[in-house]
Amino acid sequence: MGLLECCERLFGTSNLYQVLGVEKEASEAEIRRGYYKVSLQVHPDRVPDSEQATEKFQVLGKVYAVLSDKEQRAVYDEQGIVDEESDTLRQDRSWDEYWRLLFPKITVDDIKAFETKYKGSEEEASDIRKSYMDHKGNMDRIMVSVLCCTYEEEPRIREIIEKAVTAGELPAFDAFTNEPEKKKAARKRQANREKREAEKMTKDMGIVNDENSLKALIQARQKSREQEMDSFLTDLEAKYCKKGGKGRAGKK
Repeated sequence: MGLLECCERLFGTSNLYQVLGVEKEASEAEIRRGYYKVSLQVHPDRVPDSEQATEKFQVLGKVYAVLSDKEQRAVYDEQGIVDEESDTLRQDRSWDEYWRLLFPKITVDDIKAFETKYKGSEEEASDIRKSYMDHKGNMDRIMVSVLCCTYEEEPRIREIIEKAVTAGELPAFDAFTNEPEKKKAARKRQANREKREAEKMTKDMGIVNDENSLKALIQARQKSREQEMDSFLTDLEAKYCKKGGKGRAGKK
């Protein structure tokens, strides 16, 4: 499955800019910040026992890799396609290490602190309003795209949107104002199912949901991370730091 198809399946949109929550005209710094914000909620250190979160995290790394590469971004902007055969997407990369190279000082506590600061902020409210417009009031997609959001917070998310609609700040999309009860119930069942699956996976893996177990998981991965980092840095050096290099090597 290609990158755009993965984005549609996991984030409800194949628009790479919408996945990162930025505009098409966004600067490099804005794209980087968008990647940082969205990836925080699915970072392996935050949700170590979620296969879907891990997959989202990997896809987000690819999205950022495309949009942060001038050539790749130009192709996507002009043709709406992604070069799946490019070096950017083909190489066997640890997206966790890629993230840590970009944000080397980020810790688990930083992630939790961001979540605490973000929830209830004007920035969150702005992101919710933007998601509402992007998805035309479709709550299924809004709940997937809003940062640090769980099903239990849907009433709070709805209240923010309803206030904005009442104030005339947002249009009253029919998909939101007249959402069928069956659709709401289906979303609740899906959330409960995902919660049970996560709890079962945690139990099967022998993981205790506390700070010490999270720390143990991080420490257990440290040795393999060091090896992956050495390999990744070697790849970067070979690709970008060759003296007298002339860009990408041709195909053999």
